[in-house]
Amino acid sequence: MSLQVELVSPEGVLLIATADMVLARTTDGDIAFQPGHVSFVGNLCPGMVKVNASDGAVHYLAVHGGFVEIASDRIAILSDTAELASEIDTSRASAALERAKAVSKEETGDGKAAVAAMRRAEVRLAVASAGTETHVPSS
Repeated sequence: MSLQVELVSPEGVLLIATADMVLARTTDGDIAFQPGHVSFVGNLCPGMVKVNASDGAVHYLAVHGGFVEIASDRIAILSDTAELASEIDTSRASAALERAKAVSKEETGDGKAAVAAMRRAEVRLAVASAGTETHVPSS
């Protein structure tokens, strides 16, 4: 038994896969979905989604909000913004992180915008780094 996974953002379908497990960060904390999981709907937090595909591949995605729903071994992840690890421009993400840090030092008020920008850049860099790990499917 496996999960049918579909990750969609406004830009289009980013991933369709058959998986043994999907790990996502929700407002209730990190949650792992495996075949037979009870129905669930949750809000996604900025973070990494890890999909352990049934063929042994591991897919990493940066997700910046949205929601996840599972029912009858089908997972739909609908994200406001999402990127596959392989598509993240680390130079651009590093530059965005440095800009956000500089702005947070100069910002007056609560600084929420700079903190959110830093979090997005940190997630993108973490996912890009995780996506460079070598995963060898077991035989």
